[in-house]
Amino acid sequence: MTRFEFIVDGPPVSQQNRDRGKGNRREAWQNTVKQEAKKYWSSEQKIATGWVMLQITYFYDSDQMDVDNIVKPIQDAMKGIAYVDDKQVSDLLVRKRNLLDLRKKDTTSILAEGFARGKEFLHIVVIDAPNQEVST
Repeated sequence: MTRFEFIVDGPPVSQQNRDRGKGNRREAWQNTVKQEAKKYWSSEQKIATGWVMLQITYFYDSDQMDVDNIVKPIQDAMKGIAYVDDKQVSDLLVRKRNLLDLRKKDTTSILAEGFARGKEFLHIVVIDAPNQEVST
């Protein structure tokens, strides 16, 4: 795997969500993430078997979520699509950016697609993890 990126309409569902009444919202969100990832997955791409870095950017218009609560449902949803198991995620970058205050430059075509939709979305990227060495 070199790079796999896709977008999902937001807002995301938090890891903290415990909605059991009208169906599990977190499970439904994970299914949405899986479906969107599969739309962007190319048959030429190979599922990662080594360490990966997961980058998630939530482009919002009303900030209602802590970034740490965004990660786990997305990370779990990607199992079997971009990587074999979420234990392969060795590096993680999670950001929130306000759509109203954003200056866009150097966007990929997929990220530009998200902006063109004109509403909240998440941009998710899985790449090979950087070198595993630690320097002090």
